[in-house]
Amino acid sequence: MKLTVTDVREHPGDAAFLLDNGVTSILYDTGFAFTGDAIADRVQAVLGDRQLDYLFLTHSHYDHVLGAPYVCARYPDVKVVAGEHAAEVFAKPTARAHMRDLDRKFAVQCGATEYEDRVDELRVDMTVKEGDVIRAGAMEFTVVELPGHTKCSIAFYLASEKLLLGSETLGVYDGGDIVFPLYLVGYHMALDSISKVEAMEIDNLLLPHYGLLNHEETAFYLANSRKSATETAEEILEVLKNGGTHDDAVAYFKRKFYRGNVPTIYPIDAMMLNTNHLVSVIEWELFHAEP
Repeated sequence: MKLTVTDVREHPGDAAFLLDNGVTSILYDTGFAFTGDAIADRVQAVLGDRQLDYLFLTHSHYDHVLGAPYVCARYPDVKVVAGEHAAEVFAKPTARAHMRDLDRKFAVQCGATEYEDRVDELRVDMTVKEGDVIRAGAMEFTVVELPGHTKCSIAFYLASEKLLLGSETLGVYDGGDIVFPLYLVGYHMALDSISKVEAMEIDNLLLPHYGLLNHEETAFYLANSRKSATETAEEILEVLKNGGTHDDAVAYFKRKFYRGNVPTIYPIDAMMLNTNHLVSVIEWELFHAEP
């Protein structure tokens, strides 16, 4: 049966795509809390009376997971799959409070001031790790751990289709000429993850904030993932070596990448928070490590 991929995002900054082969359905990430009900509506519009079978979460960030409780409320029997570390994050009240705060701030920017708070209903039914196989009907996905963006970042590989459900550790694609890096917990860790993906047979990639890349787009993305990661690190390092401050390096990153379609998919609060982490990673692993 043919596998279809449907964009069920409500907002461009959401991450939510529905995979369906006519028998088994999988929602890949779930977007924000304030768009959760709308995403559930979009899933239901595609599936009709059929059930949603699986929900795959790539990592623990709010723009990828907070829609999950709303989807689960609509489909209580859906099986939620996430990495072991992500499940640990969800269990922490402080982490949920931080995600709730970021979601509310962006919701207000988008004009969504009233929506039901289901953040404390986040759940994981199946925790997975590197090499685990998820048998979703006739489809078999292998879990690929890709730390670097977060410690809990994972991808899902469907070998029969040479399809990778990707991770932001590889970089975020804007649909044009930008693949911008997002290694928030480890630069060398991210490069190791990129190397792991480079060794795989991949014809197509599904990316959380963009969608399905065709063969040509996949080749461009994979070719530019490492290049963007390393060049950006070198450029930030140069800012610091020339006497620039941490804030100067953050401003450099913003000028380079926060353009084109990027602002439509990347809330400014999240961008500033993440870029501060990225610069700190470069400071720690490259700048202060130099003799």
